[in-house]
This record gives sequence, C-alpha cells and structure tokens, in this order.
Amino acid sequence: MTKNSDKLHKKSGNIPLRINPELHEELARHAIQEGRSLNNYLTKLLEECIHPKTFEDRQFVGNVVSGENFDLDSQLVKISGIYYRFLIENAQKINVQKKYVIIEANGNVLTLRELKS
Repeated sequence: MTKNSDKLHKKSGNIPLRINPELHEELARHAIQEGRSLNNYLTKLLEECIHPKTFEDRQFVGNVVSGENFDLDSQLVKISGIYYRFLIENAQKINVQKKYVIIEANGNVLTLRELKS
C-alpha cells in the first residue's frame, strides 16, 4: 500500500464545505427547530441518506406535534388520527402550550423533543 492510498482510508471526520448562504441559513433554522447544533443536524441528514430508514422513521420523524394532541390521562399522543405511546426526551413533563418534534419512532412508541420558541 502506498502513502496516498492510506490517506483514502483514514478520515479525520472534518469536511470543509462551501454552500450557498441562504441554504446555510435554512439548515441552521431546521437545526434550531430540532434542538440540535448545525453540525449534529447535518450529520443526522447525511446518516439518513446513507442508512435506510424504517417505516416508522419515514412516517413520523421530523413531524411537529401540538400540545392539543396529547391525552395526558392515558399518556397517549394523537398523530394522523391514531394514538401512540410517547416518551419525552430528558424525561420532561408535557406542556400543552408547547410544540414537540418527533425525533425517534420505535414501533408504537414515539420519542419527542420540545421545540424551542
């Protein structure tokens, strides 16, 4: 193996990237909406392109849920007319005045993150 071919296989994890400033702004807004850093959000997008998604991921992840869709007595959330069990990231309590984004779907259990205003 030559020195040049070694460089092809060992990556630092850093990728300099030049993009349109408007796209940069839009990506930053999406990252904020999901409560992620821009780097973390871009990594998630790239991973989603490489790794196949499950049916649940395609159907739910990224959707925004309003507080009015929660049934706090039964601990269920209504999505597209169907009730699902849910978990809140960091074990927070539901605030029906807030909105939440679905960050993970595993069978009939959805993991939600509160959206920052």
